[in-house]
Amino acid sequence: MTSESATVQGQHKGVVDTLNPLVSKWLARFESLTPPQMLAIPLIQEGKNVLIASPTGSGKTLAAFLSIISELINLSQKGEIKEQVYCIYISPLRALSNDIKKNLLLPLEEIDKIAKEQDIQPPNIRVATRTGDTAQSERARMLKHPPHILITTPESLSIMITAPKFKEKLRSVRWVIVDEIHEICESKRGVHLSLTLERLENLCDIPPARIGLSATIHPLPEVARYLVGYSNGKERECSIVDTRFVKKTEFLVSSPVRDLIGTESSRITDKMYDQIKELIRRYRTSLVFTNTRSGTERVVYHLAKLNAVNLEELAAHHSSLSREIRLDVEDRLKQGRMKVVVTSTSLELGIDIGSIDLVVQIGSPKSISRCLQRIGRSGHSLQNTSRGVLIGLERDDLVEDMVIVREALKGRLDRVHIPKGSLDVLAQHIVGMALEKKWNTEEAFHLIRRSYCYKDLDYETFERVLKYLSGAYSTLEGYKVYGKIWYDANEKVFGKRGKLMRVIYSTNIGTIPDEVAVKVYDEKKRPVGSIEEEFLERLSKGDIFTLGGRLFMFRRAKGFKAYVSRIRDGKPTVPSWFSEMLPLSFDLGEAIGDFRNQVFELVRMKKRKDVILDFIMSTTHADTNAAEAVIGYFDAEMRFLRQIGIDQTPDNKNIIVENYIDKEGRQNIIFNCVFGRRVHDALSRAYAQVISERLGRNVLVTVQDSCFSLTLEPGIRYDINSLLADVNAKNIREKLIESIKHTEMTKRRFRHCATRALMVLRNYKGHEIRLSKQQINSQILLSVSEKLDKFPIVEETYREIVEDMMDVEQAASVLKDVERGVRRFIVTKELDLPSPFTHELLVSGYTDVVLMEDRRALLNALYQTVMRRIGKGHARSHHKAG
Repeated sequence: MTSESATVQGQHKGVVDTLNPLVSKWLARFESLTPPQMLAIPLIQEGKNVLIASPTGSGKTLAAFLSIISELINLSQKGEIKEQVYCIYISPLRALSNDIKKNLLLPLEEIDKIAKEQDIQPPNIRVATRTGDTAQSERARMLKHPPHILITTPESLSIMITAPKFKEKLRSVRWVIVDEIHEICESKRGVHLSLTLERLENLCDIPPARIGLSATIHPLPEVARYLVGYSNGKERECSIVDTRFVKKTEFLVSSPVRDLIGTESSRITDKMYDQIKELIRRYRTSLVFTNTRSGTERVVYHLAKLNAVNLEELAAHHSSLSREIRLDVEDRLKQGRMKVVVTSTSLELGIDIGSIDLVVQIGSPKSISRCLQRIGRSGHSLQNTSRGVLIGLERDDLVEDMVIVREALKGRLDRVHIPKGSLDVLAQHIVGMALEKKWNTEEAFHLIRRSYCYKDLDYETFERVLKYLSGAYSTLEGYKVYGKIWYDANEKVFGKRGKLMRVIYSTNIGTIPDEVAVKVYDEKKRPVGSIEEEFLERLSKGDIFTLGGRLFMFRRAKGFKAYVSRIRDGKPTVPSWFSEMLPLSFDLGEAIGDFRNQVFELVRMKKRKDVILDFIMSTTHADTNAAEAVIGYFDAEMRFLRQIGIDQTPDNKNIIVENYIDKEGRQNIIFNCVFGRRVHDALSRAYAQVISERLGRNVLVTVQDSCFSLTLEPGIRYDINSLLADVNAKNIREKLIESIKHTEMTKRRFRHCATRALMVLRNYKGHEIRLSKQQINSQILLSVSEKLDKFPIVEETYREIVEDMMDVEQAASVLKDVERGVRRFIVTKELDLPSPFTHELLVSGYTDVVLMEDRRALLNALYQTVMRRIGKGHARSHHKAG
């Protein structure tokens, strides 16, 4: 035995010996505890708050439960275990809850068996799941004999803490486990849970220890603060177990061909499927990730056509498929009966799918954390290596894939975005609190501010929410929005109003909005098909999109009906797949800017091609095809910019603003930068708002992760330097909010916020309210509410759009960098051709109108025109720095 392994064995024995002997005996079947188990078990035994960050398959769930099981057995053996809930395990997915129940029940059954063999009374620790699907009879049984370990979802827990009888069973809770915290904390579901945890703590006899389980997330201190919250304005203590990078991971970034522009589309696709076929034949079980549901279906269709595997060993898995189909695929994966499963995002989370040998990612996963989460599904134990192959079919995808791998190898991750100060979620919780008892407003305010998401809430805003809930906005009563609570501003107390409030609360709780298909009609009111509601919110008057292979111009929408005009020619401004696409993270965008800088510097220094190839391949684990494609791409961009007299290149310091006049005589102001779609969305709308205010004309906005453009009507020109001067770090939020007023996006998001705030009900007295009725109600209420001064639900709608959906904070920081001279705008004069880095943006709209091969031909034609221009040495513009 080496000294290192002897040390590990000693540590293992030291930790195991602190557990109940029955648990220690059960653990004897394992060679050693895993690193997260070794580090977390002692901390949990000390009753500390703990955040465990570790890859999939590293045993972090067991790390959380072992100390708890041991302590419950100790209580059982002393005869001190009561008819109470001791541990609550919260999971974002119902399927995950069922998985944990299986994985928890098995060890407990085996521990009971060990006890019987030793003539010891079995501890009989009870475990049960309670979600919205739990039958009433099962709930009644739980009230008589509550489980010692309760598995639930965030929504069900918030109902339980207001249930008059069952909440009494929660007073003795000692541990709360929040699983997949990286998935929960980035949405309003996480905001909702953070308040539920504070209300649970307020209910408990002693504050329960909070245990968070996460895979790849950053920064851990912020996630820890989210998990444990604040006490008297100070952060609560939380120990962090960081074992995120203990598992060996192998990456390969690959391109099917060296020339992604000049090669025919069909050849690129054939080469890609040949590569995937070869990979899945080499490994026992493979998981293939695409970024859209349609992409998943397409890959399954082609693999079946190729006879890559037996048809019964190939399946798709995505959210549009029925629950039965998804569960069947998961079970067959677990049993090792599948050779390959193709999925979009539905298998990212920790649902137990057994042993996967290889993950293939088609296109870019758009974030470092998501890439590691997906590739981490392979090699489902710490001893095994996670293997991932990232295949890029576009040059921007290849660059993103390369930089993701480079950053992951350095141990860098994207920062998490945790929404803060959501007033709709706050309103829902205040109603829940009012059901518990009569509250002093100061006491309630201090409880709410213990949540990380509300630590900066001011009393004036809190009081406005109380006034809304108590019916103080009397205008709304004419629209059937009545008070949910009573509130005495003089006495500073509030409480529940009406006998129906408990039923209304429990049947309308939650944060996940209902979605519906929107029917589309032409100018003669003939139906032409339907689009997703999420797609509708991206449309502004004059936007062009395709449906059923035809072109339409959006005119207006009412309720769930969209009205359009048929048109013959034009380029779609919003691609049909837009709503499904994941946005590139800002941090990854910054890393891409840095990578661009390094590669451009090597080209500037006239380094030999083999030196640049070696740099790219060694730092990003790219194959020769991928590295060649990227060098060609960067070289073309640099030569083009030099041709027009610009020595700077678009990177993390320089934002090239191209003044491109197209063949139709339209000015396209193209921002050649890579901050990701959320930041680009904010910047582009703010700039478009300025032009609209000045000219009183419509501006078409096209947004991608690696650039964005503003397109004016033919013949209209706008001075770019003047435009850049009109938007700054101080006024961007105001400009952005002005730009989203009266848009489909605001109408839809207001309905979501109004539903969460119980202003628009989904269910009343046991009757479901049709979504179309909810939408009509919310549109009427929005027009009324916008006239009210600082109405909290309207304010929340704007906040959600500019902070959570877009990223106004990061957009402002980019502008602040420009003001401080850290970044700079470089504006070209008029161009009759755009630079190569912007070609994908200009051609992206055509994805819906033409076949993939024709789109690639368009891209190739544009690229060849640029290459001929570079070759001939025609300079057709001048520039100046701005």
